[in-house]
Amino acid sequence: MELPTVSIYTDGACSGNPGPGGWAAILVFGERELELSGGEEQTTNQRMEIRAVLEGLRALKRPCKVTVYSDSAYVVNCFTQKWYVKWQKTGWVNSNRQPVKNKDLWEQLIDEVVLHEVQFGKVKGHSGHHYNERCDELARAAIPR
Repeated sequence: MELPTVSIYTDGACSGNPGPGGWAAILVFGERELELSGGEEQTTNQRMEIRAVLEGLRALKRPCKVTVYSDSAYVVNCFTQKWYVKWQKTGWVNSNRQPVKNKDLWEQLIDEVVLHEVQFGKVKGHSGHHYNERCDELARAAIPR
């Protein structure tokens, strides 16, 4: 049986870095769209970028063929360049021999990614892309005030 095809657009935002932050994901399945967002009192922009993808994938009810679009090189490169494979092999130490930041979220995200067929695509931020702009609005609106 062929897997349902879903596109997930994501973005994270932070007011101060660290500081209060928000994340957003828009799931697109055919003509249907689902907008998700949330925020945290004390976080970083990178954590919000990861959280957006994590929550988008968590919203899927069954295995899907997914393309995740993000303006975060940090998130996209982690999967397209397989950074996470190296991190797992080295005990979550990066190429600078430092502990990988956001390990807790990366581990949760990897657990979600393996449930689906996921590809990652880079979207240029603030370039007029409809879903990227909408995610940015949602993420900024979700920042706790």
